[in-house]
Amino acid sequence: MKISIGIATLCLASAIFTHVGLAQDQTQPPANPLDVIPAKIPFDTPYGAPIPLARAQALVQAAMAEATKRGWPMNVAVSDSGGNLLAFARMDGAVLAAAAISQHKAQAAVTFRRPTKVYEDALQKPNLNYLLTLDGIIASRGGIPLIENGKVIGGIGCSGGTSSQDEAICAAAVTTLNK
Repeated sequence: MKISIGIATLCLASAIFTHVGLAQDQTQPPANPLDVIPAKIPFDTPYGAPIPLARAQALVQAAMAEATKRGWPMNVAVSDSGGNLLAFARMDGAVLAAAAISQHKAQAAVTFRRPTKVYEDALQKPNLNYLLTLDGIIASRGGIPLIENGKVIGGIGCSGGTSSQDEAICAAAVTTLNK
């Protein structure tokens, strides 16, 4: 009898430790990033006066000069601070579909006050695929807001290459914004 009570106790203890061990092995799923409440609104750059046409055209020219230097035919668009197309050029040989894409990138950069790369990165993370339900999102690099004196004055969008090529051309043009 003592042996069977001992065996029963041993089996019960073993079952408890096994259950506790299983519970400890199970990891908690990561917290949903959408449940985080930031202290400040992200990308809260205010809108400013629209970029003038001459400066928008100069940005298009700067982007095309960089694209030409690299041998990448591009479509380049600049939107004003209201998201309206202000300047556009399609280089010889640039893919036709990319004309609308460059304009969409410029508009999204203004509308959401952030580079379109933010959405490309976000779609790589769990729980952020809801972004695809938002109107005007484009999850591809190559759209950059134009910020001057702490205000969004427009956006530039480039398309025709890979998203990293598009972004490089936009970034090169943005460096000329205040020159």
